[in-house]
Amino acid sequence: MRTSPRKAVRLLTVTAAGLLAAAALVLSAGGAVADDPSADPSASTGTGTATPGDGDAAPTEAGTSFRTATVVRQGQEATADASAGDYLYWTFPADSGQNVTVKATVTFPETATRHGAATWQLDVYDGLRRRQPCRFGAQSRSVAADAGSVELVCHLRAIRSWADTWSNDPLRGGYFLRLTVLDLPAADLGQPVRAAVKATSEGTAGQQAVDGSVTPVVSAYAPHVAPSDGWAGTWWSPRWLWTGGGGLLAALAGLGAHRLARGPIRSRRDPRVPERPREPVGYRD
Repeated sequence: MRTSPRKAVRLLTVTAAGLLAAAALVLSAGGAVADDPSADPSASTGTGTATPGDGDAAPTEAGTSFRTATVVRQGQEATADASAGDYLYWTFPADSGQNVTVKATVTFPETATRHGAATWQLDVYDGLRRRQPCRFGAQSRSVAADAGSVELVCHLRAIRSWADTWSNDPLRGGYFLRLTVLDLPAADLGQPVRAAVKATSEGTAGQQAVDGSVTPVVSAYAPHVAPSDGWAGTWWSPRWLWTGGGGLLAALAGLGAHRLARGPIRSRRDPRVPERPREPVGYRD
């Protein structure tokens, strides 16, 4: 049985609509699970878990090295009272597809007398201690002696679930934050400061997503850095929609172009040539 191009186009259109509807149901079901009030309340503030035993309370201290980094969940604002010149460390989890933004604020007490300008910097490292560059944001800033505070911001590249071994792409796993002062007068060393850091994420990678799988890179010194509902699966990514939708559109465009180029079948016959009568179907003697 021969199928006409018009019927083929209709069939592909119905198939494409069905696939897109199924994808929408899958995505909406995932959103319904995430918005379920009976789910873990810690999931509403981000994908991360604090150190066992601290509940939902935000950390009020920071580590002084990678080994002693304080675990903080995404969405929590961790604070710490420190001295100028200290190295402050925190660690948080970041999963594939997330666009992570890290902010840090250093507040100086009004009673302290500073003798000159200072430069503060916020560094972000992955689980392998590779320093990750910021897409945009003020990662380092200099402040005057009379400034009351300084704010630092770092927008990371989209977290990936797979990358080449030679690349420096951010992979899912635990990330370290290091806050410190780079340059200040020697007389200001040891003066009290108050630091606050917060890591958040929004959206998905979309067309930047890649297929593949890699074990989350988590430092052995912070084994509790993991999302409360586990790491996301890697069998699905938005790239399936991009690839499938593009393939269907290309097939529809090809059939449509073929139909237009071919034209009606009757127009191909020369009207000056009489049509040959059809012979009846049957047996001949």
